[in-house]
Amino acid sequence: MQTLIFRTAAPFLTGLMLMFSVFVMLRGHNEPGGGFTGGLIAASAFAIHGIAFGVPAVRRALYFHPMAVAGFGLFLAAIAGLPSLLFGVPFLTGLWASPSLLGVSVDLSTVMFFDIGVYFVVVGSFTSIALALEDREHD
Repeated sequence: MQTLIFRTAAPFLTGLMLMFSVFVMLRGHNEPGGGFTGGLIAASAFAIHGIAFGVPAVRRALYFHPMAVAGFGLFLAAIAGLPSLLFGVPFLTGLWASPSLLGVSVDLSTVMFFDIGVYFVVVGSFTSIALALEDREHD
């Protein structure tokens, strides 16, 4: 779809969808959402960008290969389970800490790091699929 209106609106829509996907991902372990839902929204944003500007533009915007992003997410999700083994509880058991940073208590959990890993896996794999389909369509 190469209309002027779509090509003008696509960058704004992509940016808005990426910000919303991060919001959905970060609120996911307390309320509905999470890494999977946020990742689907981000992959949809990249698909819209690809429809408007083509596959090479999306590959430049991502900087890393989509499967490398998915691999990093899988690594991060697996690493999120290791602290539970150090504390002698089953793998991927959620652990929480509240360190103080500049006088403000910051709540961190292994669940949040797992959600971030899932987010990257979904973004990388679904973006890779969308780019392959879009590239194949133009051949």
